Amino acid sequence: MASVVELKDDTFRDFVSKGYAVVDLWTPCCGPCRMITPIVEELSVEYKGKIRFGKLNIDENLKTPSEFKVMRIPTLLMFKDGVLVDRIVGALSKERIKEKLDKRI
Repeated sequence: MASVVELKDDTFRDFVSKGYAVVDLWTPCCGPCRMITPIVEELSVEYKGKIRFGKLNIDENLKTPSEFKVMRIPTLLMFKDGVLVDRIVGALSKERIKEKLDKRI
């Protein structure tokens, strides 16, 4: 079972503050966002205990995308102990996303 946490602007900082975390910034009307949703869910299972995964709907939460200068979606933001360490922009394959994740953990 996938363990992707639904985030809001007010829960975002706490979620990324400890260990490794990946946040998927998306919106329901974005086709590429819907394409990577199952990939993010699969990765949340595969990396359970190593990386926490969250989703932030940018239509409902404007502060976080602005803070991190997100210009396009989908965007995956990767954090280590609250510090942004990398980002993926666009709908990449599961293998490409895993390559980036594996470099960070």
